[in-house]
Parts: sequence; structure tokens; C-alpha cells
Amino acid sequence: MELHLIRHPKPDVASGVCYGQLDLGLAESATAVAARLRPILPERFELHTSPLQRARLLAEALGEARTDPRLMEISFGEWEGRRFDDIGQAIDDWASDPLGFRAPGGESAREMSTRVLDWLAGLRANPSSQTVVVVAHGGPLRVIAGHLLGLPPDRWLGLDFACGQATRIDVATWGTTLKWFNRHA
Repeated sequence: MELHLIRHPKPDVASGVCYGQLDLGLAESATAVAARLRPILPERFELHTSPLQRARLLAEALGEARTDPRLMEISFGEWEGRRFDDIGQAIDDWASDPLGFRAPGGESAREMSTRVLDWLAGLRANPSSQTVVVVAHGGPLRVIAGHLLGLPPDRWLGLDFACGQATRIDVATWGTTLKWFNRHA
């Protein structure tokens, strides 16, 4: 399977604001980002996306997508929309346990990865005859790539997916190959 992982365009949010499942608009045109990506994507592909508009709008500019809530970013619960500076000491608690920590009313990175890996297992159980393109968020893309590349979960944070760029991973029965990372035409 040829898999292209695309992070959504830059969201319309002030620097230093916590957002995960906060449904933000875009700071750049989804159509313009799609035009930059189109030359590096195959002509035909199966398209999957998160329902959050920052991903969905780009997916719609690329084609007809299957929307799946399991591809949404981590939920930061009560932290959504707050400035990190206002969250205080809890940021240190999160940093000390990035996989297990859960913001009040939110989910942990481990919980988010469970739902994303459930989506990936379904994809692999029913493989497409076409290339698969996924438009989602940094967290879910780290989970997909890290898992497929055999990295331990505590190393997934090192996969820094840039907004509006694509990564290609080829998955074969014998293993996985990272073909390129954070690219656009």
C-alpha cells in the first residue's frame, strides 16, 4: 500500500493557544494548499479525512473523502481554546507523562493512539487497490507513521508533520519504507 499522510493547512489560531479538537478555520487557502500538493500525489487515490474543518476543507479540495472521527486530533478537554500560559503547572505534568497525561475532560495521547490504530487496523484489513491519502492532524499522523515504522510510542513525538505538507510511506508484507517526509511541489 502506498500511503500519503497530509497534515492540514495552518489553522486560524493565535500562537500559544491550545487546540486539539477545537474546530478551527484556516489561515491559508485549502485550494492553494491542494494545488501545491496535487503534483506529488498520484492521479487516483482513496481519500480519508478527519471531520474537523481544518483537515476536511483540504480533503474536499483534493477530492471526495471518507470522513472518520477516529482521525481527529487529541481532545484537550477544558484546555481547548485556552492560552498555554494560563494553564500553568499542569503543562509540567503533561511534559512528565506525554503519553498518559489527560487534560481535564480530554483524552490522553495513549487513548488517542488507540482510536487511530483502530482506524489503521480497519484500513489494513480491507486494503485499497489504490493509493491511500489521509488528511488529518499532527497527533494522528505521528501515531500512524510511528506505528508503521516500528518506532516505540515514546519516539512518535519526534515525527514533526508540517502543516500543508505530505509524507509518503510504502507498506508491504515484508515491511515499511519511508519514501519522503514533509514535501510539497
